[in-house]
Amino acid sequence: MRLSRLVTAVVTLGMIGPPAAVPAGAAPPHVVVKDGMTQPAYSYQDAIRETVYVDAPVDSDHDGRHDRVAVYVTRPKETASGLKVASIMEASPYFGGTIDAPYHPADVTDYPRLAPWSPPTAPWSPPNYNRVYYDNYFVSRGYAVLAASTLGTGDSTGCPGAVSPEETTAMKTVVEWLTGKAKAYAPNGEPVTAGWSTHSVAMAGKSYDGTLPLATAATGVAGLKTVVSLSGVASWYDYYRGDGGVIAPGGYEGEDADLHAKVVLTRKDPAVCAPAMHAIEKQMDRVSGDYNRFWDERDFAKEAGRFRASVFVTGGLNDWNVKPNQFLNLWQALGRAGVPRKLWIHQAQHDDPIDVRQQVWLDTLNRWFAHWLYGAANGVMSEPKVDLERSPGQWTTAADWPDPAARPVTLRLGGGQPGTLGASGSTGRQGFVDAPSRTAEQLSAEPDRADPNRLLYLTPALSKPTRLSGTATVHVRASVDGRSPYLSAMLVDYGTDTRFAGFASTGEQWCYGDSVPGDPGCRTVKRYATKQTPYQIVTRGWIDVRNRHSWARTEALSPDRTYDFGWPLVPYDYVFKPGHRIGLVVMATDHEYTLRYPAGTKVSVAPGDSGVRLPLSAG
Repeated sequence: MRLSRLVTAVVTLGMIGPPAAVPAGAAPPHVVVKDGMTQPAYSYQDAIRETVYVDAPVDSDHDGRHDRVAVYVTRPKETASGLKVASIMEASPYFGGTIDAPYHPADVTDYPRLAPWSPPTAPWSPPNYNRVYYDNYFVSRGYAVLAASTLGTGDSTGCPGAVSPEETTAMKTVVEWLTGKAKAYAPNGEPVTAGWSTHSVAMAGKSYDGTLPLATAATGVAGLKTVVSLSGVASWYDYYRGDGGVIAPGGYEGEDADLHAKVVLTRKDPAVCAPAMHAIEKQMDRVSGDYNRFWDERDFAKEAGRFRASVFVTGGLNDWNVKPNQFLNLWQALGRAGVPRKLWIHQAQHDDPIDVRQQVWLDTLNRWFAHWLYGAANGVMSEPKVDLERSPGQWTTAADWPDPAARPVTLRLGGGQPGTLGASGSTGRQGFVDAPSRTAEQLSAEPDRADPNRLLYLTPALSKPTRLSGTATVHVRASVDGRSPYLSAMLVDYGTDTRFAGFASTGEQWCYGDSVPGDPGCRTVKRYATKQTPYQIVTRGWIDVRNRHSWARTEALSPDRTYDFGWPLVPYDYVFKPGHRIGLVVMATDHEYTLRYPAGTKVSVAPGDSGVRLPLSAG
């Protein structure tokens, strides 16, 4: 589109103090704005592309020198002639590729053990910088886009740390370089300044790349105006642990925090990082699963009060890798701290919202950055805070999430097997024996039959749509006799229906941005798949019974005593249809998520003193 056909606005900005509704900084002399969005006005093909090395005040590899962060910068060529632009930075451990590292054993014989590991010795040739979509779309719209390799990855020095304080400080220093407060050098060693920068910076990315913006914002660094966290981790403890237990992210049984550092150790001379990797192995404590300093340093939601940046967070309800508790805990912490915020919740898995909602996502992201980095008065902050995909392709907006209309309803466990789930419980005891080789699907597949390896409770058929929105909690009074320290629970929707069955590629191409050789600015289109099933596991949760009083303290149990155990299920938003039944399955080992101790642990439950509390509203 020709520049002369666009509505041009020169954006003026005011001063800011955290948290704020209007960002600060200096706009470029010609910011092209139409309908509240920045428009293409610069050449992506002719953009300046350079690599700089930012000097970070940490020494994570203990070589006596500051670590250096390799940063790949793409900016409009006009910045060489005085144009100043805002910056969008994606920090990532993946720009240098990944390497294999052994998963830890999930099956326990005596106590949880670590897989033997040694640093790679074969020469490693990292791939070229792998663009996402920020540069293809935003450089021509008047932004610099930066890709920063985290410590110990690619061409950066130092050691990976699973978003350690050193890794966070390094990313903070990149922001400080963009605001004139840190040093960087060209590959030839010459000092490099970011004289083209307006000193207004955004960080954005998905998964690990969506975690680093939260960690950096938690430092309170000046100049970081906004972060966009797609499926980011707000607390690493909630990712690899659960109420004192060692819990795997979905699909990655045997992974732990150390593997996240080992698989990205792609720097030259990786052996120098062996002590750092072994330190993580020890500090993460895979034996007890207790909360400790290692995990506390990696809890970014609790630092929401330090954020000076606004936050746009997204997540998938069917993401059992970075589970919905990550975005809910962050969302609520930001709300308590008064941080400007926006939330998108989609029905997909560990997916980028550009694949879920395509141009709607790009337009929203454009308006978000235009407001927070260039001060565009486009109303993006006066819209409803939450966009929720209630079912595939069916979006609605809300002022908050979970649904404020949801009210807690306690359902007690009734007698028989299967038992009832309702207003009153039953007396007596009910028991089961742990069978760690059986999956959750196997244990929940036949709701109307008793099973020796679990307890199951059902409501009567529902008479009207019933919406679960938020965090369900389970309370079980029980004795535990055996090796496994876990109690697990699942909330299940029983009733034949057409349900989510994945989010997969169609093979079609959608081109959204600018193209250069080898990078056409296109993505493969994805679509939801569905299938008819007799039931669906809606959500689940776990506890290490030895941590019944505290995540941070392991206490032995006596097998002949009865204890009270309470734990949350992963937060969710789901509508149970009329005619369906809500089921609660109680078991010990959850084959895909918990460690698997030897079979035979006996659990005896007092159902009359046990139940589940559900946040429910009309569907």
